[in-house]
Amino acid sequence: MTSFSTDAAPPSVLLIMGVSGCGKSTAGERLAARLGWIFRDADSFHPPANVEKMSRGMPLDDDDRAPWLAAIAAWIDARHAAGEPAIVTCSALKRRYRDVLVGDRSFVRLVHLVGDKALIAARMARRTDHFMPPALLDSQFAALEPPGDDENPLRVPVTLAPQVIVETIVTELRLSA
Repeated sequence: MTSFSTDAAPPSVLLIMGVSGCGKSTAGERLAARLGWIFRDADSFHPPANVEKMSRGMPLDDDDRAPWLAAIAAWIDARHAAGEPAIVTCSALKRRYRDVLVGDRSFVRLVHLVGDKALIAARMARRTDHFMPPALLDSQFAALEPPGDDENPLRVPVTLAPQVIVETIVTELRLSA
């Protein structure tokens, strides 16, 4: 685990990222409940055409992602403008996607849930309520550009229990309700 810089003020928006099946939604929901913050899963921003495409086992391309990323960024900005602390989960696999979502927003902090493909594939195989098929996991890992140190991410291993992931994020980022 890489510790987050303690020089920065605690964030008001968290972006929890990682490949599909790494536990973003579970961590985001539990963290939001722990802190009393607003939670939104990036999947809820997808237009129906994107969901349908992924349901057919087809990965999205950058043209598919552009309006989706813009909608998430607008939501982040709206939460900040309203003074509402928030958590959003998003795969944010590529640096250019994170540049849209985080960019120069000093109030947003990146949390990268990190795990190996075998563990995540096993978790995905047990899911029954998600449109992303396990067959697309290879494309997720192929597309992943792990955040560099210059993005100041908090890297948290997915081998930890969900509640330990939550408490690690709270402690490392000095978060409060």
